[in-house]
Amino acid sequence: MEGLKKQNGTKRRCELKVNELRVKLPASEIPFLDSSKAFKPRLDVFQKRAYQALKLALEIKQKGYNLYVSGEQGVGRTYLVREFLSTYLPKGTPPPDWIYVYNFENPDVPRAISLPAGQGKAFKQKLKKAIEELKKTIPRAFEQDAFIKKHDDLIQSYQDSRDDLLNKMEEKAQKDGFSLNMDEESITLYPVFEGKVMTPEEFEQLEPGIKKELRVKSNKVMEVLLDYTRKMGKEEEDFRQSERKLEQEVASKKIKQALDPVEKEFGQFPKLKQFLGELKKDILENLEEFRKKDSRASLSQDLFGGGEDFFQRYEVNLFVDNSCLNAPPIIVEDNPNYFNLLGCIERETELGTYYTDFTLLKSGSIHRANGGFLILKVEDILSHPSSWEGLLRALNKEVAVLEDPGDQYDLIRTKTIAPEPIPLNLKVVLIGTDELYELLYEQDERFRKLFKLKAHLQSTVYRTKENIVNYACVLAKIAQEESLKPLTKDGLVELVDFSSRLCGDKEKLSLHFSTLKEIMLEAHTLACSKKKKKIDAACLKRSLRNREFRLNLYEQEFMEDYDRELIKVKTSGFAVGRANGLSVVEVGDYVMAFPHQISCTVGVGHGGIIDLEREAELGGPIHTKGMMILKSYLQNLFAQDKPLVLSGSLCFEQSYAHIDGDSASGAELAALLSALARVPLNLSLAFTGAVNQAGEIMAVGEVSKKIEGFFAVCVRRGLSGEQGVIIPRDNVVHLMLKDEVVEAVKAGKFHIYAVSTIEEALEILTGKKAGKPLARGGFSPNSIYDLVDRRLKELAYLAERKVGFRKRKST
Repeated sequence: MEGLKKQNGTKRRCELKVNELRVKLPASEIPFLDSSKAFKPRLDVFQKRAYQALKLALEIKQKGYNLYVSGEQGVGRTYLVREFLSTYLPKGTPPPDWIYVYNFENPDVPRAISLPAGQGKAFKQKLKKAIEELKKTIPRAFEQDAFIKKHDDLIQSYQDSRDDLLNKMEEKAQKDGFSLNMDEESITLYPVFEGKVMTPEEFEQLEPGIKKELRVKSNKVMEVLLDYTRKMGKEEEDFRQSERKLEQEVASKKIKQALDPVEKEFGQFPKLKQFLGELKKDILENLEEFRKKDSRASLSQDLFGGGEDFFQRYEVNLFVDNSCLNAPPIIVEDNPNYFNLLGCIERETELGTYYTDFTLLKSGSIHRANGGFLILKVEDILSHPSSWEGLLRALNKEVAVLEDPGDQYDLIRTKTIAPEPIPLNLKVVLIGTDELYELLYEQDERFRKLFKLKAHLQSTVYRTKENIVNYACVLAKIAQEESLKPLTKDGLVELVDFSSRLCGDKEKLSLHFSTLKEIMLEAHTLACSKKKKKIDAACLKRSLRNREFRLNLYEQEFMEDYDRELIKVKTSGFAVGRANGLSVVEVGDYVMAFPHQISCTVGVGHGGIIDLEREAELGGPIHTKGMMILKSYLQNLFAQDKPLVLSGSLCFEQSYAHIDGDSASGAELAALLSALARVPLNLSLAFTGAVNQAGEIMAVGEVSKKIEGFFAVCVRRGLSGEQGVIIPRDNVVHLMLKDEVVEAVKAGKFHIYAVSTIEEALEILTGKKAGKPLARGGFSPNSIYDLVDRRLKELAYLAERKVGFRKRKST
């Protein structure tokens, strides 16, 4: 046992020095006193691939070159796209406005008209003003003395002509012995006998011959009278035409006064000129609508409805207003349901029925982004299948069609309209993950054709001097944009170092600026409460501790179970077939690391090594693969001259949840070899690392958290100076340990060893040489491998003898 306690050469060679446990940025590498003095950052330095793809999207105008921005959440995908577009989109070139106007030829197909930015709003206002003016001036014109006199003359002339025709009809009837009786609907002739008008009863008493003669005579007179009535109808028609012509002559002057200035200003647009011409004609044809209506009728219409307002047809629907823009639009749609994205045709109810018109057309974000960029999150739009289908259809056809998605499912469709489609000239930027990109690329052929550009955002960047300065400038810009207090130089140093810890790499910086922004906001609040003028390192460290405290409840509850030894993990002593492994658990955005006891038993039999986690269906496929690698390692090393005949099992003690990953395969192999060699392992040490078939120890994830997890258990039980963690040599670059761990290592109370092979790990764990294969067969005498080899031979012999097999003599 004394030999086990001695520090062997492997331990000294593999133990890490304090400066290898983390990296600390010298404050001198920050070239400004605080963040308020920082330079303008360059985001393109961190995302060169994404910037190249974005520039290409700006330059290529052809169909199909929309963009998919791929990257992890939190790296500022939307912010980067907006920042790039705000910088590189040409200024002073806003896209046109779009208006919808009434179609006088086909009211069910409203006309879409494009106007330069700002002109749509101006046209709407001026046309409205002109129509309001006409509503007042036309009725006034009809009340002028000159118009009334001309109108009265027309009426008098018509009345004289009508009276003359009536007199002639009377004369004709009297001359032929009849009395004429006229009303609005009919003409009746009564015979006159001896100066007296006969009644129908008296007429029926006449002799048949006389009645016949009177009827023939009456028919001839009626033909003449009907000719006169036709002349009267013609006179009335001429009167109406003359009256209408008079009204139109008077109204035309007012229309000219009101609309000519509008036509002069907007007449250079052919579609508007055509619309104004049709509008003038429609006004002249509907002058009666401009006359003052009876107040009772107006009140009745207000209370009970009675049809849409006639003057709605003269309104302008300002569908897309770009009057406030000085560059192509950048629209971010956070809720891309069908109507928000693709627009809609609204309806109103009247007396229990639905109706709509061109004034109820509402634009979607695809219309407002026309001529610019539309930014969508893939997760959002895929949650609205109709929106996704509509977007792909619009991009494919390069037009935006306003339609109701429910119409195609309704058995009985309500009356609707079909507005003219609007040509599309925009770029769509989808923001999502790599997994969604692969899914869409494989499953949707339209996606491949329409989103030919991919901007791949990286989540880390190398920690060079140039990148550190630029990184600090980005942090300064975040502080400025969020109206935070300036960051001191030591505060910036703290954030840069935390960034390396965030990405788990001493040589890199994390680009998850959203997380850093949250920490800065919390530190700003703390600085305000302390009445500090700037955010210093102390505020940031306190914010980080507070943040960890808010999230580590489950971790502390587990630690209490370690304290009470409800979870059986030894941090001192030696044991055969037992090793301390390390695992991590993610709860939201917080990572917890805990030690676990890994145990192994072996004996005589043919069952092989059983993975109890797999048998209990608690092991994942990667963990199962790690176990298979262990078997392959044993076979490669010890089964060259004999079969592997044994029965054994490996398991994580007190593990009741699903396990996956191969980071514990090194500790499992150590426990297995310990059980076979009957050599105890040092339980003061924990071991994390994956092993391959050649026995090499490979890198694993969250190595810093795993070390800190075991360290926390050891601190609670008391540091003995012998405790520590064995990690893969490839993970040294990933170490960004907390100050308390570094200080313990510096004081010699805790140790961290980096190994490249399972042999190095075994020598540290046991204090014995692992051993090497000999040319004549077998392994170095009294080494671990020698003991394992002899034990395997013994197990094979015992297994054969137990089942009754004996070696046959060769003949």
